[in-house]
Amino acid sequence: MQIILTEYLGTLLRGLGTTAVLTVVAFVASVVLGLLMATFRISPIPPLRVAGAVYVEIFRNVPLVSLLIVVVYGLPEINLNPGFVPGVIIAMTLVGTAFACETFRTGINAIGAGQIEAARSIGLTFGGIVRELILPQATRTVIGPTVTLFIGIMLSSSLATVVGVRDLTGTVSYINNREALGITTFLVAAVLYAAISLGAAAFGARMETRLRVLR
Repeated sequence: MQIILTEYLGTLLRGLGTTAVLTVVAFVASVVLGLLMATFRISPIPPLRVAGAVYVEIFRNVPLVSLLIVVVYGLPEINLNPGFVPGVIIAMTLVGTAFACETFRTGINAIGAGQIEAARSIGLTFGGIVRELILPQATRTVIGPTVTLFIGIMLSSSLATVVGVRDLTGTVSYINNREALGITTFLVAAVLYAAISLGAAAFGARMETRLRVLR
């Protein structure tokens, strides 16, 4: 443990930074695109509903590791080369969007049909209903699931090491290969992952409490 904190602290922090970048960018993109896809799924336009349903069914059932390999190593075969880190973010976002969509759709479905009918009766358009009624109410019910989504995306970022990106997991593997410290290096990674997950969960619980008070 001492050698990790003295000789490899900078290396470990760089790996943690890469994990943070992968997680934050993929999470934000997943939330934005997930909201869009959820709007598709509740749209009164049938082609949009079908497109949303097809997207979710495909990317909820594709293993992330397979998608990583396709994006990072497969796309260059057709002259599309996003690079390693952007490729990992793209793959994580494709999967994360599908799960974010279902998270938001569940929150939307929790809104009473009577409220939506009332909004229609006073002349609100579909866009107005989404903006003025659905999003404010759904936001309160999806905080917990959205935090869970964040944690899932953060943990799935560890698969980036499969395609050679030196995130936190890749960094501890590198340190272990050089120093043969065994389980110690991976224990450090496990503690860091757990700390981030618990911190995110605590933040989500606090936000839920605040919104409950405001309600």
